[in-house]
Amino acid sequence: MSFFKNFFRWYFSKRALPYWCVLAMDCLIVLFSGYLSYYILNGGSMFASNFWHLSFDLVMSTIVFLVFFKIFHTYSGIVRYSSFVDLGRVVSACACASAVIIALLAFVRGTGLFDEYVVFNSFFGYFLVFCFSCLLMSLARMLVKVLYDEIRVSGESKRVFIYGVQAGGVAIAKAIRNSDPLVYSLKGFVEPAGLDLDMKYLMGVEVHKDDDDLIDTLVSMRIDAMIVSPIQVERFRQRDALIKGLVKRNIQILMQPQEEEWDGKSDPTTKSEIRKVEIEDLLPREKIEVDMNKIGMLLAGKKVLITGAAGSIGSEMVRQVAQFHPEEMILVDQAETPMHDVRLMMARKYPHVPAETIVTSITNQPRMEAIFSEHRPDYVFHAAAYKHVPMMEDNPSEAIQNNVRGTRIIADLAVKYGTKKFVMISTDKAVNPTNVMGCSKRICEIYCQSLNKAIVEGKIRAEGLEGAPIAKTQFVTTRFGNVLGSNGSVIPLFREQIAKGGPVTVTHPDIIRFFMLISEACKLVLEAGTLGHGGEIFVFDMGQPVKIVDLASRMIELSGAKNIEIKFTGLRDGEKLYEEVLSDKENTVPTPNPKIMVASVREYDYAVACENEDRLLEASYRFDDMEVVRIMKEIVPEFRSQHSKYEVLDK
Repeated sequence: MSFFKNFFRWYFSKRALPYWCVLAMDCLIVLFSGYLSYYILNGGSMFASNFWHLSFDLVMSTIVFLVFFKIFHTYSGIVRYSSFVDLGRVVSACACASAVIIALLAFVRGTGLFDEYVVFNSFFGYFLVFCFSCLLMSLARMLVKVLYDEIRVSGESKRVFIYGVQAGGVAIAKAIRNSDPLVYSLKGFVEPAGLDLDMKYLMGVEVHKDDDDLIDTLVSMRIDAMIVSPIQVERFRQRDALIKGLVKRNIQILMQPQEEEWDGKSDPTTKSEIRKVEIEDLLPREKIEVDMNKIGMLLAGKKVLITGAAGSIGSEMVRQVAQFHPEEMILVDQAETPMHDVRLMMARKYPHVPAETIVTSITNQPRMEAIFSEHRPDYVFHAAAYKHVPMMEDNPSEAIQNNVRGTRIIADLAVKYGTKKFVMISTDKAVNPTNVMGCSKRICEIYCQSLNKAIVEGKIRAEGLEGAPIAKTQFVTTRFGNVLGSNGSVIPLFREQIAKGGPVTVTHPDIIRFFMLISEACKLVLEAGTLGHGGEIFVFDMGQPVKIVDLASRMIELSGAKNIEIKFTGLRDGEKLYEEVLSDKENTVPTPNPKIMVASVREYDYAVACENEDRLLEASYRFDDMEVVRIMKEIVPEFRSQHSKYEVLDK
């Protein structure tokens, strides 16, 4: 059997079946159609007696067909990939050739020339030639395509359904059918619930309803995988029962990477390969719409500085800002190897964007001053921070020196060198903080907001000197929760634990978190930057919270691994059961983007904020953990430690 498959694969290849062979096949079909038409109209005896004259007429007619085969390129396509476009060319060529032949025949009849040579002189006969030629040439191409598709199906080809019957699903179906080797064998479509298109068949396979019987149908047809159309991902994500049924029956769920959006026109499989679904794809969330044109108008031709440019958030900010063609990008991070990766990425993907990749710490004030003095950025996106809760709980002095002092250095330099807008990336852990990291970010928020207030009141001069112009820098803060796939986040940890056979460790059975894609979070940061006029703390609608134990269970199911235990280890120092984006005392004001709100928070006087930070920094240089945290609690009274040695300070 394999011999025949290999033979047909070779036979229908471009090398074994060159264009002239296709052309010869079409010419023979025209000749055969002529013979058949004459036989039908005139009977066997006339066919036999006029065979050679008839052959001469048909050869002359075939020459006319050849001309139009050339004009319409009917033989230029690869036969095994024939489409409706190719069949349309065949029909057009045959129609034009038949029309010309009928016109010539009318001319011969009218003038009486060449009467002795023309035996096939029926207009209707050439109409039959047109019909038979179109039919046989189309059938030949379809037969080759069907044969080729069949021989490509191997034991390794996955039997698949496609979830979605509109443009996205059809594009995927065409792409997988034309792939070589044939990785997926299409066996059906699923019409998503709520569409009610009442379709029975599409592209030769049956369309099934997304109902209670679907899983049984998939099992009975031995389906290996379900490919989700790009434009049906949101709808599919809501079908929890279907997802559980697929996972339970070991039917894979496939889709394209979540961060790639389909434009509704192009082939979705050309951007990246269809891959097995990840847990990030299935978390319930609404699509986030952002006015990217407005962001582009803001950043195009401007100088943009990004701190923490090698981190999860920072590196995505780099990619998103680069697409708007800024005049220059200044990228700062203290992690050398990740910064090298960022440099290579910029050279490869955005060679037209001038980019400085600088390895230094934001706490290195002389170096940061030199950077601001040389480049004078128009916009600063401040993403650099120590972020891991347990680490900062053990190292509060370092949290203050990096997060608090580093932010103050960058903010003051932004004012001094005339930066238009400073966008600080904060965290939901800054709301009613229960740990050192969250409180350190709240103190950063306080400083930026108080500095902006002082600028508005005309108390701050750009150069800090008498007679210098009043500062114009606008400070904007953005808060959001966990981003999917960030360095050190729970999902990569669970994935690693599952790969090792478990156990999967969850701190508490009731712990919940908000999640958002890195790309989505960064788009909201950029839009918040365009919306902000200074002093705002923007909070993002993070969607529905996710129970971490449910997340772990679903990841185990999707992995296909068996006997993986979930182990509860207890809350870590400073860890909350429930993260908040707004504190109880805060209200929000809507913005044009329903996913972005402005928090109304307690404001601090700039002089008081500076005095508090000075005391805090002085204590941090003595590395007295208890004293550092005590002062933090004075500055942020709502800071109440949980599962931490610092709880004694709250009594």
